[in-house]
Amino acid sequence: MENVSISTLPDESDPPTASVLASGRQSAPSERQPPLMTWSGRILSGVFALFMVGASATPKLLQLPVAEQTMMELGWPAGYAFSIGVLELCCVVLYLVPRTSVFGAVITMGLLGGAMATQIRAQMPLFSHALFSVYVGLVMWGGLWLRSPRLRRSFPFVRDAH
Repeated sequence: MENVSISTLPDESDPPTASVLASGRQSAPSERQPPLMTWSGRILSGVFALFMVGASATPKLLQLPVAEQTMMELGWPAGYAFSIGVLELCCVVLYLVPRTSVFGAVITMGLLGGAMATQIRAQMPLFSHALFSVYVGLVMWGGLWLRSPRLRRSFPFVRDAH
């Protein structure tokens, strides 16, 4: 019979096994990152999520008059605010779930692109209104990039020269 040691915490000196890496319970050595980077990404992602839920989706979901009035001023027919609020909330939930975060970010960019097109069509000021979706998107992607080593490998600022 073989001696087996059971431990709930992996030893940092031992490389992770293939089954541990496949389950996602421990990061591969190349995926380790400074805690400051992880927390900066979480904070940026949290700021994005709070803005989207608090300032954008909630007024629409609660059917506040300001949401409906703003949508009508931008050329949307009455009754669309609630549906767009549901869509925004779904995008944020997908973004916050680690397994679907990139998909959520891509879907959210589609939503933000539509918001930008609406602002441009309504001839709103460029830097304060029309490009606001770009600013929100940069915060969203910045948070995800900082907290995701895999995304940073896919989209590095500087590629290693080989």
